[in-house]
Amino acid sequence: MDGVDAVLVDLASGKPCLIARHEEPIPAALLNQLHLLADPKTGDINLLGECDRACGELFAVSVNNLLKVANIPSHDIIAVGSHGQTVRHMPNLPHPFSIQIGDANTIAVQTNIDTIADFRRKDIALGGQGAPLVPAFHQRIFSHPTNERVILNIGGISNITWLAKNGNDVIGFDTGPGNTLLDMWYQQHHDTNYDEDGIWAASGEVYQPLLKRMLQHPYFRVQAPKSTGRELFNLPWLQQHLGHFPALQPQDIQATLSQLTAQSIANEILKLSDHVDIYICGGGIFNVDLLARIQALLPKSAVSSTSNIGIDPQWVEAIAFAWLAYCHVNKMTSNLPAVTGASRAAILGGLYPAM
Repeated sequence: MDGVDAVLVDLASGKPCLIARHEEPIPAALLNQLHLLADPKTGDINLLGECDRACGELFAVSVNNLLKVANIPSHDIIAVGSHGQTVRHMPNLPHPFSIQIGDANTIAVQTNIDTIADFRRKDIALGGQGAPLVPAFHQRIFSHPTNERVILNIGGISNITWLAKNGNDVIGFDTGPGNTLLDMWYQQHHDTNYDEDGIWAASGEVYQPLLKRMLQHPYFRVQAPKSTGRELFNLPWLQQHLGHFPALQPQDIQATLSQLTAQSIANEILKLSDHVDIYICGGGIFNVDLLARIQALLPKSAVSSTSNIGIDPQWVEAIAFAWLAYCHVNKMTSNLPAVTGASRAAILGGLYPAM
């Protein structure tokens, strides 16, 4: 929820060519509503409906501003691919579901562009987790014929994609927290939204008893396919653990949370390989402290940015959803059953025509 990333992508060659990009801030009032809506205790249907429409309008503004930047008319665009704003992801209930808001009808009408959205629920209908979806894109774009690779996306939640040398075998799943706990705790003590470069975390000391306690969460022992979100890893969850250690300094807690993200990522990668090329994307790429912790835990692996293999790390996920829309338009399957647990591959998303 740190802003709306919009990209204009040419996929005519089958490989993504980034034409333009735009970041649209989320208005403060809407951001507050979204944080409230994402709280697992919130069940306000009116708030859900209002935020759905408001996000649809915001996403449409993002698209229109992007096209102004690119100086390209809307009739030259085949489709908008909209991820939506996740407000609830509950893949393990008797009736699993995942909710992404941002009314696609509103996007289509206000941009005059056909919109593809709701990418996750087809996979869930087929018995899958509905996440992560980006490994199929990673496989298509980042596979290497002679080197195995790990693509590590650090957003609010972290996920990894392991790509075999042959380009066919793929493993992907959410490892656990990314930036979400770091940002939430930082915001409790500062007026800005995130710990730039991880400087505050670097000023603290990791408190091992707290780290060990948090790593005992059952999610870290679950075998893939698996996915998670702030429904599990949130501020009340953290405060429950902190109740056992009331005397800790805030910066030491931040350092411990940074180590939690790094350790939960490294533990999963080490199960796959202790020496592999790791390419990072997502907002976590800018957290110097976090990257140093990951590298220290994986000394035999080379950790670098996806920019080294062709795509700016800040825009990988946005480009992935442009590709998912491309797959829908061209009747191509785009989920990986081995990753999500779905019973078969499927064409993901729904079409919301502009007309």
